Amino acid sequence: MSNTVSNNIQHLAVIMDGNGRWARMRGLPRGAGHRAGVKTVRQLIGACEDHKIEYLTLFAFSSENWQRPKKEVSVLMDLFVSTLSKELSELHKNDICLKFIGDLTRFDKNLKQAIEKAEERTRDNKGLKLNIAVNYGGRWDIVNAAKQRAQKVLDGDLAIDKIDESDFSQYLHLSSMPAPELLIRSGGEKRVSNFLIWQTAYSELYFTDCLWPAFDKKELDKAVQWFNSRQRRFGRTPEQVDDDKNIKLA
Repeated sequence: MSNTVSNNIQHLAVIMDGNGRWARMRGLPRGAGHRAGVKTVRQLIGACEDHKIEYLTLFAFSSENWQRPKKEVSVLMDLFVSTLSKELSELHKNDICLKFIGDLTRFDKNLKQAIEKAEERTRDNKGLKLNIAVNYGGRWDIVNAAKQRAQKVLDGDLAIDKIDESDFSQYLHLSSMPAPELLIRSGGEKRVSNFLIWQTAYSELYFTDCLWPAFDKKELDKAVQWFNSRQRRFGRTPEQVDDDKNIKLA
């Protein structure tokens, strides 16, 4: 590893894991852990602004999470609706632009309306771009993009040899944003769990044992400090990166 450098984090992605274990350790129902996790999100938004992070993408509910107990899924759905209702005015006041990514067709009418209202009200805000991944899966995202490109080919509007990574990526979620430089996962697991698997191909991956409700500004500071110790090479040698850095400083 080379000497510490100052890396720029434009886009932070987070897998918020450990709510249920946090609750169980305290003799509380799992829903209490999810509610505590919402408070952590509030703190994280403020901390991102302190670090001048422009985009924040949170993995709130994966396409695989439907397999959880029905009671827990119901609690999560109710929490989504109530949180949007309670937090929307504050998010709008703080100039935050809210966007939801994933297959929203499976949600009920109340949640769909809450999502539409939140996106519409904050659409023109210029502050932090907050993306919430719900019923989202990275493989689903890629397959969905592939279907769109395949249809263009079938319609005769696109030659197959014109499809490249740049073209294809335009049909993925978050295509208008830079790829996440840093992916954080709380809760001790060391996997990306089908989250932004195309977009995080070159992200630095930071895993912490800290359970999500306990993840505070100090924990984010530690992750950012670790990120700043990394040399991001993108296939180049360490010497090439150092030479490039010296040229830019000259």
